[in-house]
Amino acid sequence: MSGTGFAKQRAGELSSQASEIAALRQVVRGEVVAPGDVAYDQARRVWNGMIDRRPGAVVYCAGSDDVVAAVKFARSRSLLVAVRAGGHNIGGASVCDGGLVIDLSRMKQIEVDPIRRTARAQAGLNLGEFDTATQAHGLATTMGVNADTGIAGLTLGGGFGKLGRKYGLSCDNLISAEIATAEGRLLRVSATEHADLFWAIRGGGGNFGIVTTFEYRLFAVGPTLLAGSISHPYDRARDAMRFYQAFASSAPDELSLDAALATTPSGERVFNISCCYVGPIEQGERVLKPLRAYGAPIQDQIAPRAYVEIQSAGDAIFPRGRRYYWKAQFLRELSDPAIDVLLTHYANAPSGSLLVLQHVGGAIARVPIAETPYANRDALYDCFPISIWDDPEEDAAHILWARELWDAMRPFSTGGVYANNLGEEGTERVEAAYGENYPRLLALKNKYDPTNFFRLNQNIKPMAAC
Repeated sequence: MSGTGFAKQRAGELSSQASEIAALRQVVRGEVVAPGDVAYDQARRVWNGMIDRRPGAVVYCAGSDDVVAAVKFARSRSLLVAVRAGGHNIGGASVCDGGLVIDLSRMKQIEVDPIRRTARAQAGLNLGEFDTATQAHGLATTMGVNADTGIAGLTLGGGFGKLGRKYGLSCDNLISAEIATAEGRLLRVSATEHADLFWAIRGGGGNFGIVTTFEYRLFAVGPTLLAGSISHPYDRARDAMRFYQAFASSAPDELSLDAALATTPSGERVFNISCCYVGPIEQGERVLKPLRAYGAPIQDQIAPRAYVEIQSAGDAIFPRGRRYYWKAQFLRELSDPAIDVLLTHYANAPSGSLLVLQHVGGAIARVPIAETPYANRDALYDCFPISIWDDPEEDAAHILWARELWDAMRPFSTGGVYANNLGEEGTERVEAAYGENYPRLLALKNKYDPTNFFRLNQNIKPMAAC
């Protein structure tokens, strides 16, 4: 069988395809879905409705042993492999044409130790499931902003979230992990076990293997925090954005202040600030008083809210199956010229599009750059235009708008990018995600995956594959 997998074989080879699927079903406990099966069309879908690929098979792993078996099966046949947990990668890296999708989404066990304040979680959990389990004990760790996102991809690329400025990135709070390597070995990695590989997976993405289990450090959080959003009209957005820059740049670690240029359902354009205070409600009210007193907001929805509600607040904006496109870059500040560029370009944004400023810094910035692969710790914002639409006929217009706004903002960028926000953008952009850590990552890729078996990711291409 060729390295492109089963789905594109000639008609005379269909019997070989059937035998290969049968062989795969013999070595795994989980379900295998192949072309022609009733569940196939659903199995090949991912979050971004723009992605339309036809894998040769999808194996829904029942446990780590299935992951290892699937890796060995694919390796012995030189199959292209995609790894899927939440399936949220903007470029659709978690599904492929012709090859094998190793799907971890049914691996959802989680054990929370409230005494040690740790959680051992399988890679198929999404953020909502993880947060619900840890909040049952009044605990949490940094975990994204969309409950449908998988914990695996989020953590492997770094892991932003409402708790990040207080407690660091998801990867900063990883204690240990279990990983299936390209050789088909299942390893436990930590600061004392295969420490180099443990370093690599804390921000280095899916380049080094398939992580099947994560162990996280947890913190006392909630169950209720002061959070919500406040909106200003577009004709006063320039001044509101200048206020936001000043307020966000001096905010305490406990305060997360994401912002967006957005369009309401009625078509009105606004500047929206989304806040979350990780601490006592009363203290949060004092810290947020200047924000709420500023200007004449058209909406103020800041109130005490359950942490799990805060974590799912944006879910309605990003449902599965819509069409999505974005490009991202980091900023150290939101200067007046940068504000002018954002407002000018957003004035012509297609319906449904957003310009997002994700607030980072705080504890994230105090971790030494060499501590993990995640290198862009000096940024204050992750800035990215997001296009959201449904009609394929509108693809070109939405993509063009996002690219043009991104390009116009490049003079204000640090040059860095968050690995989890990368689509198919080439080696130069991958290097921009890792900065001075890239050479070390490349050496580890050469060591653990010299043939680039795991290449459908924010790929660090080993020397042998160049």
